[in-house]
Amino acid sequence: MDNIKIYGAIFSLLSVILGAFASHLLKKFLSESALQSFEVGIKYMMYHGLALLLLSVLPLDDKKWIGRLFISGTFLFSFSIFFLSLQSILKLKLKWLGPITPIGGTLLIIGWSILLFKFLFN
Repeated sequence: MDNIKIYGAIFSLLSVILGAFASHLLKKFLSESALQSFEVGIKYMMYHGLALLLLSVLPLDDKKWIGRLFISGTFLFSFSIFFLSLQSILKLKLKWLGPITPIGGTLLIIGWSILLFKFLFN
């Protein structure tokens, strides 16, 4: 099975579902700031879902590592934002997730940097 394609499709699907959830239900319960943060998580999940689908068809060596960075980075970045945004509804203190978000972002940056390097020097 091609995990890159599967995660690309899952992330893209979840982005649409969570976007609908946010615009129809969460806007009633979240502050404007929390809703905006939630939407950032959705956008990055969709961008990287589409990037994974594109990556899966590119003829590149070692795309498995780029895919792993995009997948793990998206999980850490987007899901930490989702949980931080929902903490008031969940009645949980999740501030400890705050440092996870930039780790996810860093993994995404590394993945994009490797992809750029491959494009420039392969």
